Amino acid sequence: MRIAIFESIMTPGGHEVDFDRLIVEELVALGHEVSFYVPQDFVFRFDYKVPVRYLPGNTSSYAGVKGWRKALNSLKREINRQRCYRGLYQAAARGEFDAAIVPTSTYRYLRALKFSALKAPPVPIIFIQHGLNPGEVDAYFREADNLAASSNIKLAVLTFGNDVLGRSRPNVRLMYPPAYTARDLDYQPKMNKDGPLRLGFFGQYRREKNLDVFLDTYLSCRFSHPVELMVQGATVHPDDAADFERIIAKYCGAGGVSFLHKGLIGREWQEAIAGLDALVMPYAAERYRYHWAGMLFTAIGFYRPVVASAQINPEVFALYDIGVTFPSAGAPTLKDALEVFVNTFPEKAGSYEQQLTAANAAFSPAEFVNKLIAVMDGRD
Repeated sequence: MRIAIFESIMTPGGHEVDFDRLIVEELVALGHEVSFYVPQDFVFRFDYKVPVRYLPGNTSSYAGVKGWRKALNSLKREINRQRCYRGLYQAAARGEFDAAIVPTSTYRYLRALKFSALKAPPVPIIFIQHGLNPGEVDAYFREADNLAASSNIKLAVLTFGNDVLGRSRPNVRLMYPPAYTARDLDYQPKMNKDGPLRLGFFGQYRREKNLDVFLDTYLSCRFSHPVELMVQGATVHPDDAADFERIIAKYCGAGGVSFLHKGLIGREWQEAIAGLDALVMPYAAERYRYHWAGMLFTAIGFYRPVVASAQINPEVFALYDIGVTFPSAGAPTLKDALEVFVNTFPEKAGSYEQQLTAANAAFSPAEFVNKLIAVMDGRD
């Protein structure tokens, strides 16, 4: 099958890039022909090694934009989306592909369809939504209802239950998200039962992640054996970058803490994760309860247990014992969780390995892409 991927989100790296890569490589491995369709000014941060075709319309970003300029940018984004939709519909009508995937969408992508011929495409098009929080769910299902008669518009929400906050629709498929795996390494995961336990706080840095609280708590812990901590942060917004540099100046070198202020991608990212024994995710923002956490699914794919806030995808921890969770970002509970995890790691390592093996089977990238194909074919 010839499958198009419509991508309009341009990022410097991170899980958006890896998500697209996962879809491309799993589809190619199954023998499908994959090509990207992107706005005319789109710049790729990774070479997916598949053909690229450019559509009318440009990308736009809200980074650093406030006030009336943000509203203007929003209008420009909608205009550009319509231009891209028109180009994608024309490409489908010319028979350039048999199905299409929009790997990261929102209810706004669906709302824009009502003004476009793409509402009734000649081939199946899957719009993937990466979870829904309470503030989005009404708008999303309203647009899903508006598209109920559009048989070739396929809607998929990445979630863990049989409904989304009590909502479901016949035209909305609910799917598990996929684990991020080591794609550029000959990776043989192994639990480190000897030597210092290497913890990592990795991912895009945002001030909402409460890194100061985490570091103060980490430095107050009493561990029964040596521990090292690597803090890696990629920053997008200038305010976040300045705050991360402040933290580096304050904590670097204390208690075996080291820092890397750099965005990592591809092999470099995978090598950094593979060099850790566990990942720590003390993020307390409510949105992590509803949107799947890229770092958690990286930890799963690399067979690494975690210390995590209980707000992060609680359904996963209900199914698999892959670490220690704590009920909030408050220092006492985080401190207890870190100490319990580190001090019990030698005897728990074997159990973590078994549970992570089971989680990888459930969240297999190959299984995820097979489900996408079943949706395209009308078998799901």
